[in-house]
Amino acid sequence: MATFTLNRMHLLCRNTHCRSFFAGFIQRAQLSTLESVRKNEQCKLEYLGGENNGIAVISMERPEARNALGKQFLREFADCTNVVKFDKNLRVVILRSLVKGVFCAGADLKERAKMTNEETGPFVAGLRASVSEVANLPMPVVAAIDGFALGGGLEVALACDIRVSSDDAKMGLVETRLAIIPGGGGTQRLARAIGPAKAKELIFAARVFNGKEAAEMGVVNHSVEQNSDGDAAYQRALKLGQEILPQGPVALRAAKFAINRGSEVDIASGLSFEEAGYSQVIPTKDRREAMQAWLEKRKPVYHGY
Repeated sequence: MATFTLNRMHLLCRNTHCRSFFAGFIQRAQLSTLESVRKNEQCKLEYLGGENNGIAVISMERPEARNALGKQFLREFADCTNVVKFDKNLRVVILRSLVKGVFCAGADLKERAKMTNEETGPFVAGLRASVSEVANLPMPVVAAIDGFALGGGLEVALACDIRVSSDDAKMGLVETRLAIIPGGGGTQRLARAIGPAKAKELIFAARVFNGKEAAEMGVVNHSVEQNSDGDAAYQRALKLGQEILPQGPVALRAAKFAINRGSEVDIASGLSFEEAGYSQVIPTKDRREAMQAWLEKRKPVYHGY
């Protein structure tokens, strides 16, 4: 059965167990799609276990092109985000690179140079949609920036909820150097993260800045000293994931919804989004479990419904 049909059946099914059944079917169908591109894959999806159970890691690995955003890369990246999007057992997603010294160098300029004007517009629209899929994932997403994140690479990181970088990472929206502008949401997300005036300065000047400077400006939440393995940001992102893991999964999704939607409107409208998010958690078994655990002085066990 086609994944699209499964998605429709999943959305139309009102029974919780029924929805979970179809969600599992969807995940398995999409995972089988991932298996078909294992050879020379450029994006990988891994579910962590043990104390990290509930964390998924999307890893970028295209070393010959410094994880540049080409056609194959974006297809595989979309496959990964489509799988995690429907997994209600996931608490956190971490986005990282397996290429030492590089997060993502941005657009694949070799591919882009061969495109006609008619081809370029749809490709950039597809890139923008892929980045927006990251922002629209229902669970918290953490970017681990261990190296260069330029142009579209920084735009991908900006779509994440939380960003951690190594202090020696290099970041910047440098598109004006190529007589273009950021096309993957950078003009909007950077301005919302640090304010329009500072975003304009960075974009107009095509400025490249390091991880420490990024933290001072608010581009990233944390900047950490790089280690010999080159994965200090990933290790810090993992610790953040472990802090998030024990919290109620429905509450995490509702909080993300309220913050994302509320930050784009006036406070009165924002409060209505908060109310809508709160209404989602009231009837859940997890909320009742939290109250019972508090009374019994034990840790709650959440199931995501």
